[in-house]
Amino acid sequence: MRTVQLVMVLGLVVVGVAIVPALAHFQMLIPSKVVVEGVETVALDLLFTHPMEGHMMNMAKPTAFGVSIRGDEPVDLLGTLKEKKVGKYSTWTTTYAIKRPGDYVFFVEPAPYWEPAEDCFIIHYTKVVVNAMGLEEGWDAELGLKTEIVPMVRPYGLWAGNVFRGIVKLNGEPVPYAEIEVEYYNEPGKKPLEPPTDAHITQVIKANAHGEFCYAMPRAGWWGFAALNEADYTLKTEDGEEKGVELGALIWVNVSEMK
Repeated sequence: MRTVQLVMVLGLVVVGVAIVPALAHFQMLIPSKVVVEGVETVALDLLFTHPMEGHMMNMAKPTAFGVSIRGDEPVDLLGTLKEKKVGKYSTWTTTYAIKRPGDYVFFVEPAPYWEPAEDCFIIHYTKVVVNAMGLEEGWDAELGLKTEIVPMVRPYGLWAGNVFRGIVKLNGEPVPYAEIEVEYYNEPGKKPLEPPTDAHITQVIKANAHGEFCYAMPRAGWWGFAALNEADYTLKTEDGEEKGVELGALIWVNVSEMK
């Protein structure tokens, strides 16, 4: 009898451990507007979080931050960033004056983030596109980041239910069968989406042999796409241990409700 009870208890413990969800990390880069129709100043917020759950992580000042306009050479905007505290966590914010037509591809390379739970560093190269004054030029530009998602669908002016397609690249080359995590951003101040199970929090899809993927966004708001790969180098912890690095290629896409 004791043996049976012990097996049952151990089984419950194992099940209890197994059902604890592994929350996905997402570097966020969110503009106040996705489409501007004239000369206008756009605010941009940078934070490191679990978008659906709203769990924050502390974000150090990024290594690089900038914008490519109509596919031109990126402009360095790192010096414009200002720290913004959300509770005890550091986030970053800036404003950018849009003065001419075209697509503005904003990007960030965050400082390496040490995640003890995953026993690795995390660096998520992240992009978002803002269109200005109706000139649709530059949204599919490759920025030459260590890793990035190159959109195959114009990433603005989208309805809920539209699909987003992209190519995952690492060192400039497509990544066959790359795994992509997809998550919806529960924006503060808005009625939250409550997932029915933990499995609904982070969607998981895979690219094809050419690194291409496709996903239909069912709800209005911000959707993050994160393609994760392992770096070909290591970084040292504060204790001097060499640890692996998770390289993420991220892009944020906003969709509207068709009413």
